[in-house]
Amino acid sequence: MNVSYIIHVSGKVQGVYFRASSQQKAIEYGISGYARNLTDGDVEVLLCGEQDNVNKMLEWLNQGPSTARVDKINVKQVEWQQYNFFSIG
Repeated sequence: MNVSYIIHVSGKVQGVYFRASSQQKAIEYGISGYARNLTDGDVEVLLCGEQDNVNKMLEWLNQGPSTARVDKINVKQVEWQQYNFFSIG
């Protein structure tokens, strides 16, 4: 079953390769979507893919790369969105 989620990741998540690391993990898990910086210092991530793979990615987002410090993630399921790849912006 394909699902889409928007996640806001809070903490020390900008300037620590969080988006690039998210892209690498998403490609590894076969997930499309994006990761982008928000003006408030958070990172917004859209995950689109098979439920089990998205769950693995959500687990990873709770920790992020070793250079980051994730304080909190806010997960919201949204209507399925079709993306062909995972971009960073």
